[in-house]
Amino acid sequence: MTDPEPDGDRARDGDSDREVDSNRDGDRDRDGDRDAGVEEAVWPTRLRGVTETVVATLGPNDRWNQAALGVHADGPASTRDDDGRLQAVTAFTYGNTRTRRNFHGRGAGVVQFTTDAVEFTEAALDVFETTDPVLESADAWVRVDATQVDARDEDGTRIETWRLDPVASTVRRRVVPVVNRGHAAVVDATVAASRLGVDGFDDDALRERLERAVDVVATCGGAREREAIRRCATLTDEWTPTRDPPED
Repeated sequence: MTDPEPDGDRARDGDSDREVDSNRDGDRDRDGDRDAGVEEAVWPTRLRGVTETVVATLGPNDRWNQAALGVHADGPASTRDDDGRLQAVTAFTYGNTRTRRNFHGRGAGVVQFTTDAVEFTEAALDVFETTDPVLESADAWVRVDATQVDARDEDGTRIETWRLDPVASTVRRRVVPVVNRGHAAVVDATVAASRLGVDGFDDDALRERLERAVDVVATCGGAREREAIRRCATLTDEWTPTRDPPED
């Protein structure tokens, strides 16, 4: 995959941190789906395993780089308070990505929670820069301080461990969660695509995962998932789908 590389192995983890009630003051827009921008230094939802996010980091060109980032609730740098509520989370950067360089340069970022499959794919596999840190699709975001706590080399790849401490969080929209296999397939496809050509991974097995993702999106995905899997195919030089990705 081209720079930026995905900055964390994907999975999910987390536990019983409290949920931010951003609507305590009763300020909502007319549609009733946006909360007032109340900021607190806590995570806006309960995290478990590794949660897939998009992180914005400010580059030397004063533009915000958007990249996929898995945040680990129970990683080696994660912390909890005396009541077991999540405080710092762990993240990993792989190689000399823009996220790694910007974490070193700025020591901060904006972790965003979005379910938009297209923007997630762009963040995972392409150079995706914006003038503002928060994507319109983000339902919530957290400003974090980023501190490197460890580093190692594995199969020729520099892997750095980061502690992300929440500074302020905002919930924009509260939505009813849904489970869509097409969306999950897109996320998995970006993981497989990012590992093609990387030492230590089986390229044939990764291409099989990508082919399976195309099938799942064709059966289960909506318009955004179908567009996302097409973008995944376009952005992945090492893979040509054996069947055409689904059209709208």
